[in-house]
Amino acid sequence: MRVTMCVVGRLRAGPERTLIDDYLQRFDRTGRSLGLGPIDVREVEDRKGGGMTAEAVLLEKALPAGAAIIALDERGKVKSSPEFANDLARFRDDGRSDLAFIIGGADGIDPSLRAKCDASLSFGKMVWPHMLVRVMLAEQLYRAASILAGAPYHRV
Repeated sequence: MRVTMCVVGRLRAGPERTLIDDYLQRFDRTGRSLGLGPIDVREVEDRKGGGMTAEAVLLEKALPAGAAIIALDERGKVKSSPEFANDLARFRDDGRSDLAFIIGGADGIDPSLRAKCDASLSFGKMVWPHMLVRVMLAEQLYRAASILAGAPYHRV
């Protein structure tokens, strides 16, 4: 199952980029034998200042056709890492060939796009900067692959 992160904003060189690249590389290595990956990051940017509505159009265009879509949203469901791993495995085992995660810009994800998502995930009640959400998602994807592989990365 291919995994795509569709995100608003362009990430430049820096500590966040280093962390994301490291975790995504780990995910690709660990997930390959599990039928997870490769992972693709698609960045979109609304240069005309159209806000959430314009960002939603760009995000929707970046989504792989037929992908299951999970929004990263403060109103989403809070899950444990093992629950998240089980969700990934379920999408894979149900025969989904593509899974896409969407991360909106500073104002979040337009309600019309949120309504089209198969699920919504939250990293807690606090609002996080979208660049940090990218780091946390990359780490949780790697952690999920590690859990499914029975690797010792995730400790309880």
